[in-house]
Amino acid sequence: MNLETILSICLGIGLASASGFRVFLPVFALSLASYFNVIPLNESWAWIGGLPALISFGVAMIFEIFGYYIPFIDNLLDTIATPLAAIAGFVVMASTMVDISPTMTTILAIIAGSGSATAFQGLTTTTRLASSVKTAGLGNPVVSTAETGTAITLSSLAIFLPIVAVILVVIIFGVIYWIFKKLKK
Repeated sequence: MNLETILSICLGIGLASASGFRVFLPVFALSLASYFNVIPLNESWAWIGGLPALISFGVAMIFEIFGYYIPFIDNLLDTIATPLAAIAGFVVMASTMVDISPTMTTILAIIAGSGSATAFQGLTTTTRLASSVKTAGLGNPVVSTAETGTAITLSSLAIFLPIVAVILVVIIFGVIYWIFKKLKK
């Protein structure tokens, strides 16, 4: 496995994980980076770097981000975001796999892409539910801001420093696991 392959896997995992925090923000970041030729895309997924996709993902991202600041809409968005995060995780992972066989691309996209996006989406849904119950929804804007900030950070790192993004993903998983373990006691 060469360095370019490793970097494309790290890029995909970073963006897929960010999809668990905000579905459309990482896809928009990928589209933007591809549009400006910062990163290459798998030939089958080259349409993501086109102007129509860039505009569509940008509009969807704006509606998603602002929707999480509206009471009750934020919980509704969490309901539909879980399956969408799995799809987005698959898409960003599959589209960044260059020079990898279609079979291996699909396997990595399902396991690493959809898996990491769904895991993080599950954690964010649980956090928002806890915030809704404990603060009657008043704490949800803080949670939304943290989620958006994390999605921006992970997406940016994935594009420009993919190995650092994967390290951050592992650290976030570790911290969240530690917090849930503490709360369980």
